[in-house]
Amino acid sequence: MGELGIFIDESGDFGAYNYHSPWYIVTMVFHEQKISIQEPLEHLEKELSLLGLKNHCVHTGPIIRKEEDYSEMDYLVRRKIFNKMVIFLRQSRIQYKSFHIEKKHMADMVEITEKLSKQISVFIKEHYELLLSYDLVKIYYDNGQVELNRILATLFHAFLPRVEFRKVNPSDYRLFQVADMICTFELLKLKIENNSVSKSEKLFFGSINDLKRNYLKIVKRQEIDHY
Repeated sequence: MGELGIFIDESGDFGAYNYHSPWYIVTMVFHEQKISIQEPLEHLEKELSLLGLKNHCVHTGPIIRKEEDYSEMDYLVRRKIFNKMVIFLRQSRIQYKSFHIEKKHMADMVEITEKLSKQISVFIKEHYELLLSYDLVKIYYDNGQVELNRILATLFHAFLPRVEFRKVNPSDYRLFQVADMICTFELLKLKIENNSVSKSEKLFFGSINDLKRNYLKIVKRQEIDHY
């Protein structure tokens, strides 16, 4: 069946619980290499260029919060960038899976590692036949968290005979930026469930109902276990 690319990004870290960062989220974006994303990719690059953002690495969280590269950008421009990425996500026909740990209930880094390892291990076992059917599985990760890198290397090498790891620069892969976007959506979903959506997030999306209807519900359709 050729090659499967898995682009992995995270939100949060393995550090101690912090009120402002209570969850550690990991997202895997799956792209079957024989499915071309050239057309939606070219469309995205053209649209970003028209906004004066040629070769720009899209970082979703700061777009919403008006931070970093987006601190001086008008709201409408930020919404345009965000929506262009959502369109690319939908048209690229990727699938994804997200995992999360609520650090408030974890004793230490060891327990976080154990819980996350178990979640990912169960997922691989449930999709073992599918993953095994590919000639090669390529894992793309920026090595942001040493602990996550160890978990991924241990589990994927243990279960699959043909795995390659590629350290990536986020600016080089739009699908890595898609993984970042899905991490943001997963974080927003958790915040809604815990009544902790920020003022800037509500302002960006208009309302929680708009966020659910126009984004979370649509993106959910591409979750690998969604039926």
